[in-house]
Amino acid sequence: MSASLAALEMKMLKTIAANPFALMVHPETVLQAVERSERLARLHSRVCRPLDKPLIPKSGEVGAFDQDIDAELDEVETS
Repeated sequence: MSASLAALEMKMLKTIAANPFALMVHPETVLQAVERSERLARLHSRVCRPLDKPLIPKSGEVGAFDQDIDAELDEVETS
């Protein structure tokens, strides 16, 4: 890749990065920029799901209602 082509590509990426709607207009270009980003590659990631299984015990009517809802969701997911 020539130097002028690389400079043009960098200028285009900076222009697209400044556009908040770039992901909708040019998704391929944005994804390529994300894949090439050294700063993003250095980030450590982990998946946090704090709402999946609450650790707070539920009792009484609220607990029974939550169990009913969870059971219905399980039925929907398995069918």
